[in-house]
Amino acid sequence: MSDKLINHHLKRINIVSVFFLSIGTLLTAVGCKSGNANHAISHEERNIDKQNTNRAIDKNRKQNPINRSMKSDTLIISTKHTPNVVLCDMDGDNRMDTVYIVQHKKNHKYGLKIAFGNKKIACLGMGQDILGQGFDDIEWVGIFEIAPKGEIYYNNVNDEGEIITEEQVNENDKIKLPNDGIFIHQAEACGGGIIYLHDGHFAWIQQE
Repeated sequence: MSDKLINHHLKRINIVSVFFLSIGTLLTAVGCKSGNANHAISHEERNIDKQNTNRAIDKNRKQNPINRSMKSDTLIISTKHTPNVVLCDMDGDNRMDTVYIVQHKKNHKYGLKIAFGNKKIACLGMGQDILGQGFDDIEWVGIFEIAPKGEIYYNNVNDEGEIITEEQVNENDKIKLPNDGIFIHQAEACGGGIIYLHDGHFAWIQQE
């Protein structure tokens, strides 16, 4: 084969090589650009997901504040009372409410902590007068149980402090519990009552 023919073939091979090399470089550049774009989109999507998650958490915290005012360590469940917890439905929403006998760690007084099924919290006693009854501590409680919904009760002590019977009570003064209440009483002595919700407020029925 002549030198002229060999040079001609080498020239054609070089042209083809340059062509494919150019195509490869172009494809590589496009691929890198596309990869960078995809990476950028993925990073942006992750940021959006994180923002959405944070917004959802903030919204949940606002809707369900988990009673931040009650998250202190000043209350402990009583170890003196048995039982010290009762389950009932005090507000009639068909969700179980939990009522604890608790003690305030600073003043050592006892009271009730009511954890409603809707996450609300209410406290009675522990140094605060209980429903105008003249006491702020329920250390004396020996009976702690449910007063069932639908049961009829009445204040069985008159204005003179005398115990009265059901026959002495007007029908209008008898109370049919709209929902469950809590009955607290001294174990083997007079003194106690029923705590229940009436029109969204706690009320007391004296039970001697």
